[in-house]
Amino acid sequence: MSKKSIELVQGTLEFLILKTLSRGKPMHGFDILHWIYETTDEALMIEEGSLYPALHRMEKRGWIKAEWSVSEKGRRAKYYKLAAAGKKRLKHLEDQWNLYTSAVEKIVASAEA
Repeated sequence: MSKKSIELVQGTLEFLILKTLSRGKPMHGFDILHWIYETTDEALMIEEGSLYPALHRMEKRGWIKAEWSVSEKGRRAKYYKLAAAGKKRLKHLEDQWNLYTSAVEKIVASAEA
């Protein structure tokens, strides 16, 4: 873990995966990990041991679809994309996240006053 990595807030992994896949490009697991890590300036490092069980759960729930293909490195890889049910779930999670961060910001702002 890099010095600037932070611990993932419990319950946000599925949200981050769905948001990553909402970009419209099918991605395999390593690409998802790498994109989140790079996009957050190396602040969020998700372990493979957390990612793959989450992807399997989400696939079972119908939030994402998976298809086997060959990666850019010539290896067989499972590519994930957002399903219609995943778009609905993402909307719900975004709404919840916005309510949560707004509430926390109110506490932070009131403590600084």
